[in-house]
Amino acid sequence: MLDYIFDIILIKDETLMAFIVSILLSIVLGLIIALIYRYTHRGMNYESSFLSTLALLAPIVTLVMFFIQGDLVLSLGLVGSLSIIRFRTPIKDTRDMVFLFWSIAMGLGMGTLNWTLTILATIIIGLLICIFYIIRYGRQIHTEYILIVKGTDYFNDSIMELFYKNKNIDVHLRSTETEGKRFENVYELRFKKEELLIIKKMVEHIRKLEQIQKVSLLSPQLSLPM
Repeated sequence: MLDYIFDIILIKDETLMAFIVSILLSIVLGLIIALIYRYTHRGMNYESSFLSTLALLAPIVTLVMFFIQGDLVLSLGLVGSLSIIRFRTPIKDTRDMVFLFWSIAMGLGMGTLNWTLTILATIIIGLLICIFYIIRYGRQIHTEYILIVKGTDYFNDSIMELFYKNKNIDVHLRSTETEGKRFENVYELRFKKEELLIIKKMVEHIRKLEQIQKVSLLSPQLSLPM
């Protein structure tokens, strides 16, 4: 009888130690994921609160996995309780969803005591993300701008010929509006980023023409927070 009681105590001690190690490791991995996100983030939709989410998500998932521990009833109850939660914060960048899923996966790995595989996977994924960031993987070679020209005495052909002189610039007339002698043309420009300085010089040249009243060069792909 005493041996049976001692065995139960030893099992509980082992479970407690495994839980403490898993929680500590998941906290460390969550912080690493948050730091990688902060280092590799680009764009204007940065939110500091998202770092706390990434850091806390892994240990929370680890805790949930320890509660379940292969119990079908508990797992079904957990699914039912989670259905009540609604995420009202939209994901503005698909890359954020990758980091969320990464943090959840690390929590699942720690909660199932797969420590070695989880740490190894974190190192590999973290290095891959940093390499993508350094080599600028996935960034566009070309860039697109919208050129709006307002003035009098409609002369669309002259503007088009000005851009046609540079074969690296792809220009299309999106729309044109005329009212008496006044006109407003909207052009779509597509060119390599190295040609931006040339584009600006052309815009300045158009702006100095007598018939031109206003010239605007806009970028339609700004990542602004909603």
